[in-house]
Amino acid sequence: MTYTYKTTGTCSRAIQFDIEDGIVSNVKFTGGCNGNLKGIATLVEGMSVEEISNKLSGMTCGFKNTSCPDQLAKAVVEAYNAE
Repeated sequence: MTYTYKTTGTCSRAIQFDIEDGIVSNVKFTGGCNGNLKGIATLVEGMSVEEISNKLSGMTCGFKNTSCPDQLAKAVVEAYNAE
């Protein structure tokens, strides 16, 4: 199933991704640092929700309380729990 998550506190505005049987794929960020976010999307391709959450939760960006990776972790956990 495809999900869209509206981010808060980051340069990216939204994250779109698929989850099937707890595995995340097709991650796409809207806005933000294009190259870095393409890299993150590629690195998490095929990872489980749990792996993404464990690796990316709590990361910050500069003086912000969150980051695009942290927002991705929140997004996949929220979507998975809503299934």
